[in-house]
Amino acid sequence: MSKISDIAKRAKAASRKMALLTDDARKNALKKAAFALRQSDQAIIAANKKDVASARKKKYAPALIDRLTLNEKRVDDMARALEEIAEQKDPVGEVVEQWTTKDGILIKKVRVPLGVVGMIYESRPNVTAESAALCFKAANAVILRGGSEAIQSNTILAKIFSEAVAESGAPKDAVLLITDTDRKNIYELARQDGLVDLIIARGSEEMVRDIKKQGTVPVLGHGKGVCHVYVDRSAHPRMAEDIAFNSKVQRPGVCNAMETLIVHKAIAEELLPVLGQRYKNAGVELRADDGARKYIPSAKRASEKDWPMEYLDLILSVKVVDSVDQAIDHINKYGSGHTDVIVSQDASSVERFVQGVDSAAVFHNVSTRMHDGGVFGLGAEIGISTNKLHARGTMGARDLTTTKYVAEGSGQIRK
Repeated sequence: MSKISDIAKRAKAASRKMALLTDDARKNALKKAAFALRQSDQAIIAANKKDVASARKKKYAPALIDRLTLNEKRVDDMARALEEIAEQKDPVGEVVEQWTTKDGILIKKVRVPLGVVGMIYESRPNVTAESAALCFKAANAVILRGGSEAIQSNTILAKIFSEAVAESGAPKDAVLLITDTDRKNIYELARQDGLVDLIIARGSEEMVRDIKKQGTVPVLGHGKGVCHVYVDRSAHPRMAEDIAFNSKVQRPGVCNAMETLIVHKAIAEELLPVLGQRYKNAGVELRADDGARKYIPSAKRASEKDWPMEYLDLILSVKVVDSVDQAIDHINKYGSGHTDVIVSQDASSVERFVQGVDSAAVFHNVSTRMHDGGVFGLGAEIGISTNKLHARGTMGARDLTTTKYVAEGSGQIRK
């Protein structure tokens, strides 16, 4: 038996016990885990410093180092996320719909745990605690496999979480971490049919594609975020400026940061010079088409390969268009179906954009950075799915359930 199949068997056994835990038991365990994170914040930060030092030695990009770094505030944010998840309504046992048949049988469609979730992710150690908490809230067992760049951080976070919930009476194998970061273990995990019920792959487009190709377990991909902000001709200039700036600069190394700004030609002359200067002051490198370079001459000329690029850095593509339809066409051609925004005061343009853009999230007058489980009131997210089946967009505990039918009768038989 391989090490991965052994881990999967332990998780499957734990998932059976998780399904029987009450909501109060899961709630109390999550609160205990939150307390344990706060109590161990200095040990967590010390482990994280080893990961950060290694990343600096390997010359990771600043934005990627920022994703990796933990401090007291970020540890406290993790703990608060666990507390918020604990207090949410229990997704397990929810009756989605019910009806009575002509034979008098009461049919209920009820939410139940998925079972065992394999969580594959990169860079951000907060994903360890938050993914474990969301799976736990939905009464699942989870097998975590983070990236090698965060192995010290992930190991201590998983240990603290699993020990805390076990002390509360939860199965000790409800949260398991694969500490061997050899990539072959990812593919083996994705082939554990009958033991692992769903793989959630959160990382590079290449990684997600490879797992889907080599795995036999269903894979829910959380791939790249080529997010756009389109500024319509009717947009309020200051609002557009603030949304476009925040979407790129607030935290450029995450999947919901804007990668391409699209501006209607009617507002470009007013908006782009001012916004271009703000970007320059913030250290953003601009790559623009000829229409945009007319107003930001210092920008580099964009090439065809820039439009589908997820920079995850202080780099931004800029394009000027003639209409909302041209913006929609560009987004649907080059985007990744993640998060796209229209800034507009015109109801017809907004309706056309919302209906025409094929993405997991389409926002009106809101920064791309607001596509987040915490912002949405989910406590945290296990990822932002760009798939169309099972779940799409930011995923919370409710999205980590499936359904089953429960029928209640009084002796009915089929003739």
